Amino acid sequence: MKIQIGKNWCQSYLTGNKISKLLKEYDSDLAKMCRQEGCRFCSGVLHRADYERKPRDAFRAKEEHPEKVYRHSYCCDQDGCRKRHTPASIRFLGRRVYWGFVVVLVSAMRHGFTPERMRVLGESLRMDRRTLERWRQWWLEAFVQSLFWKEGRARFSPPLCEKSLPLSLCKAFGVRPRDRLLDLLKWLCPLTVSTPKI
Repeated sequence: MKIQIGKNWCQSYLTGNKISKLLKEYDSDLAKMCRQEGCRFCSGVLHRADYERKPRDAFRAKEEHPEKVYRHSYCCDQDGCRKRHTPASIRFLGRRVYWGFVVVLVSAMRHGFTPERMRVLGESLRMDRRTLERWRQWWLEAFVQSLFWKEGRARFSPPLCEKSLPLSLCKAFGVRPRDRLLDLLKWLCPLTVSTPKI
């Protein structure tokens, strides 16, 4: 998955509008399922309580995307409960300010970077090298220690190389076709809620 400075399949994901539309539609489906299940704590009805996110977009100026972005969320209608229910997401990966697929792909691309490629990508995404290093540290430390990974890694045979995550995940899912990238993001989406379920 080495990259070239010119446009390639990975950069086409980062610059394409189709992927953003697909992710938004899938998140809407996850939100509908969450709402239909009702409150997990008291069986109350859930009402919309979306909150704004300001994700940084890859290779685009901010003014090109003036519309606001919201993370789906709900609140129980029962007095004494009012618990928030935020469904899983394939658009967002935790509280990171970049889209989830950007975090996955750029972190995977990190394995083939020369200093020049790092500079070009950093300028294109307006991303500091320290951000990339934080992501790398998260994959190699927090992710591999998570219960999600300890239970989920059993699905892969042969076992994935943890030192090359998320590149080894991208290769296992074969993310060049868009639907395979979506499969990887769907697999990771339990990480986007406070109490992941596998």
